[in-house]
Amino acid sequence: MSQFKFANSNEKVPGDGTPPAEFAIKAPPSTDIWSKPPSSIRFTAPILYQSVPLESFKRARAAFNAQWQKKYDQGGLIIVLNATDGSQKWVKTGIELTHGRPHLSVVTKDRWADWGLLPVPSGGAAATLELVREQDNSLWIYLKSPIREVTWVFEEQNVQDCWVGVYAARPSSEGGELFVNFGHLVIDLA
Repeated sequence: MSQFKFANSNEKVPGDGTPPAEFAIKAPPSTDIWSKPPSSIRFTAPILYQSVPLESFKRARAAFNAQWQKKYDQGGLIIVLNATDGSQKWVKTGIELTHGRPHLSVVTKDRWADWGLLPVPSGGAAATLELVREQDNSLWIYLKSPIREVTWVFEEQNVQDCWVGVYAARPSSEGGELFVNFGHLVIDLA
């Protein structure tokens, strides 16, 4: 299994390549992963990832929490498809602060991003989410029960590599850094 690396961060990888049972990611202000027409493309948030062949991905799971304070503060799981032509498609799921409170968030980016929100069932600031490749080749996002199906991920052609891991973002330019705490990160491969 390959070592974990950071994208968009100069921080040292927790655990020297293999994250411990509990760790945190620091997101500086003005960081985000977002893509909205006609020309807003941001891919600046710290991502702690493992590079794997897309066909080997089976599942990823992590628990996470933070003191979500600024609008759009976020963190959770991410899978990034890096194409041979240099383009990227991605799916991120986690908690995002919007409308004054934390929400479960799922954002997928094929051409442009789309965004779905659910209230955090506990009403709190923590969740455990899972990305699972199902037998029909769909990617499902689970919070105990299914919350979203993404049908295109494993049908992509010309994928050079796939990043699977966790991320943290603070799109606001105010408020200093956001620390997102992660626990029990699991990545299963075929």
